[in-house]
Amino acid sequence: MLFLAVAPTTLEKIKHVPPEFWWKVGIAVLVLVVVVIILQKVAGANKVVMAVIALIVFSVVGINWIYERNEPKFLTPLVDKIAPFLPSKGSYGAKQATNPVLPPPPPAPPKKG
Repeated sequence: MLFLAVAPTTLEKIKHVPPEFWWKVGIAVLVLVVVVIILQKVAGANKVVMAVIALIVFSVVGINWIYERNEPKFLTPLVDKIAPFLPSKGSYGAKQATNPVLPPPPPAPPKKG
């Protein structure tokens, strides 16, 4: 029974959590509620319009992930397969560094007279 007296309670553990964490949790819950409300309002709309909007959002997010390479860890194998076909920040910088210097312009023709 001695271990029960020493073990901190859940309430004592929660008191040591920084307030920034609770702000982030509160904002995440608020965003989730807003998304659910918006989806309920949009659910009555035409399904084709919803599909086009979803396609645009997912395309923008996906291309940004591929360009910046900041995708979630669990999507890295999928992005690794798609990335060679699309531009990325790293490949663009490497390509710019390897481009040869342009040759000098041809000499001007001699002036007559």
